[in-house]
Amino acid sequence: MDRLLRFLLKTFVQRGTFRVTTSRGTVLTFGDGTGQPVWVRFATRAAEWGILLDPELKFGESYMNGTFVVERGSIADVLAIMLGQNSDVPHWARPQGLLRFLNRRLQQFNPRRRARNNVAHHYDLDGRLYSLFLDADRQYSCGYFESPEQSLDDAQIAKKRHLAAKLLLGRDRFDRDLRVLDIGCGWGGLGLYLAEVAGADVTGVTLSQEQHAIANERAAEKGLAERVRFNLRDYRDVAGPFDRIVSVGMFEHVGINHYETFFRKSAQLLSPDGVMVLHSIGRSEGPNATSPWIAKYIFPGGYIPSLSEVLPHIEKAGLLVTDMEILRLHYAETLKQWRDRFLAHREQVERIYDRRFVRMWEFYLAASEMSFREQDLMVFQVQLTKRQDVVPMTRDYIGREERRLRGAEGERHPPLRLAGE
Repeated sequence: MDRLLRFLLKTFVQRGTFRVTTSRGTVLTFGDGTGQPVWVRFATRAAEWGILLDPELKFGESYMNGTFVVERGSIADVLAIMLGQNSDVPHWARPQGLLRFLNRRLQQFNPRRRARNNVAHHYDLDGRLYSLFLDADRQYSCGYFESPEQSLDDAQIAKKRHLAAKLLLGRDRFDRDLRVLDIGCGWGGLGLYLAEVAGADVTGVTLSQEQHAIANERAAEKGLAERVRFNLRDYRDVAGPFDRIVSVGMFEHVGINHYETFFRKSAQLLSPDGVMVLHSIGRSEGPNATSPWIAKYIFPGGYIPSLSEVLPHIEKAGLLVTDMEILRLHYAETLKQWRDRFLAHREQVERIYDRRFVRMWEFYLAASEMSFREQDLMVFQVQLTKRQDVVPMTRDYIGREERRLRGAEGERHPPLRLAGE
C-alpha cells in the first residue's frame, strides 16, 4: 500500500509541500517544496484505499470520520494543494468522473417533491447554525466586495444594492410600485431590502419551511407585511405577471433537466417591459458533474452550470441577455469569512450536532472556497428582458442607481454584529 500511495500521489502532487504519514507510519513527501508545508496522516488502511479508489467521495468522508488527519496546516491548506494541481482530479479517478458525468441527468432530476426534499436537507437545518457564521441579514450567497478590506456585512449589503440597481426599481408608467418576484427568497433579506429601500411590492417563494417562517416573521417585525409576502411554493406554481424577477443562489438547485422549464416559466411570468436578474454560481471551463461528496452530504440534486449550458435555454425562452457580469473571487472571500466565523464557533456547532458534522461543514466551506480560488468556479449575474429598449444603452445607470439606493438606505440597514451574537 505504501508503494502504491507513493507512486500515485507522486504523479498527482506536483506543486506545494505535502507530507503524508501512512497508516503504517511511513513518511512520504510530495511536491516541489514551495509554499507552506502541509502534513497529513492516514489513521487507517481503509482510508488509504478509499482515497485511492474514489478520491472525490472518500477524501471528504475520511476527514469527516477522523481517519484522515491534518497535523500541520488546516483542511483548507490541504485542499488548496489538492485543487491547485494541474488536474482537477487524479488521473486514476477520471473513469469514475466520466461515469458521473454521464449519469448527471438522473441525479439532477428534480420534480416538485424531490426538489422540496433536497431543499429541506440543507436549508431546514437548525436555524442556530446559520446565525453563527452568516451576516446579520442571513445572506447565504456571494457577497459583493467593493474593496478587499470590506466587512462581510457591508459586502452583503453591497450585493443587494448591486442587484437592485440592475433591476431598475422605481414606479411603473401608471405610478404604481413595481411588482417583484424573488425566486428562492431565502430568509427574506433581499426581498425586504427591495421593499424597504427600493419601494417595491415583493413576492418571495421558497421550498424551505424554516426560511419561509423566518422570512414572514421578519416582514411582520419590520411592518412590511403589506408590501412583502413570502410563500412556501415551487416557482413552477407561481402566477404572474411581475415587472421584475430576481433569483439569487437558487438556480444551482434547478438541475440541468429543468433549465428549459425555468426560463420558459420566467418568460411567462415577466411582463413585456420587465427586467429579470439571475445570480448563480457557474463554471468557466465547460460542463462537468457535481462532486459526489457535495451531492451526498451537502446539496443533493444540485449542479453548477457552465454558461454554455444556460444561454441556449435563455434564447429558446425568447429572453434577451442585456447585461452579464462575472464575479470571480468575490465568493472565495465570502466563503473565507464564513469559514472563519464557523470555526470560531465550532464548539457551539458541536453542541447542536456533533464533531463529525463540524468536520463535514468545515470541509464543505473550505472545499468551496478553494474551488473558487484554484479552479474554474465563478458567479454570473445575467440581466434579461423581452425587448431591446427596456434598459439604458450603457452601464452607467448601474452606478447611478447604486448611489441613489445608498442614499435611500440611510439608517435602515441592520447594525453590524459578530457572528453568533
